[in-house]
Amino acid sequence: MKKLEGKNVVVTGGTTGIGLASAKLFHDEGARVLVTGSSAKSVELAQAELRDVAEVVRSDTGDPADVRALFERVKRDMGGLDVLFLNAGIVRSAPIAAFDEKDFDDVFRVNLKGPFLVLRAAIPLLRPGASVVANTSMTNGIGMLGGGIYAASKAALRSFVRTAAAELVEQGVRVNAVSPGPTDSGIIAKGERSATEVRGIEEYLASKIPMKRLGRPEEIARAALFLASDDSSFMTGEEIVADGGMTRV
Repeated sequence: MKKLEGKNVVVTGGTTGIGLASAKLFHDEGARVLVTGSSAKSVELAQAELRDVAEVVRSDTGDPADVRALFERVKRDMGGLDVLFLNAGIVRSAPIAAFDEKDFDDVFRVNLKGPFLVLRAAIPLLRPGASVVANTSMTNGIGMLGGGIYAASKAALRSFVRTAAAELVEQGVRVNAVSPGPTDSGIIAKGERSATEVRGIEEYLASKIPMKRLGRPEEIARAALFLASDDSSFMTGEEIVADGGMTRV
C-alpha cells in the first residue's frame, strides 16, 4: 500500500529543490499533487519536469490575492486537501549591521507571512486526518554568523507550527515541521552570488557537518513524507531535524 494513496497534496515552492523532490516522491506514493512557484522560469521548467506527476501553478505565497486564487482552484479541482507542505522559502545572508531592510521584509514575507496566508486559506479544505508540514531550518536554534534574519524567520515559523498544531487538533489535523540542515537544493545559488561564491559557501557548510556533505533534496523529502503520512499519526507540533548531525553531534 502506498503511503499517500488517493490523497490530495499541495506543495508550495514545489518547482525546485526540496519541494520538487517532494512532489515526485508524493506522486510515487499515490498522491495527486499540485505545486506552486513564484518564478515564471521555474514554473515553466517544472511543468516540463513534472508532466504527468504534478499540476504546476504560478502563485506567490506572500501575496494574499494569489493565495486566495490558488485555494479557489484547489477547492474547485480537488474538493478537499489531505497534505499541505509549506515549503516555499528564501535565504538572505548578511551581518545584522549590514542587513538591508528590503531583504528583511522579503524574508519575513516569504518565510512567515506566506505560510500564514497559505495555511489560513487551506484550513476550510483540510479533511479530518490531514497533515500539514512546514519546512523550517536548523538555523532556528543556533546563532549562525550572517544568518540572523533568515534564522529569525524560521524560528517564528517553528513557533507558528506549535500554535497551528494546538488550534487544528480538534479538526483532526496534525501540524509538524521538517528542519533541514544545509542542503544541495539550489537555494544558495539563488540571488546575485557568483559560482565561485556559491561553491565556497557550500564547501564551508559541508566542513561544519559531521557527515562532511550537504543533504540531498530527496533525503529531506523522505522526512517530509514521514510527517505527511500516517506513519507519524501520533505526532503533532513536532520538528524533525535532518542536518547530518550539524546541531546534534
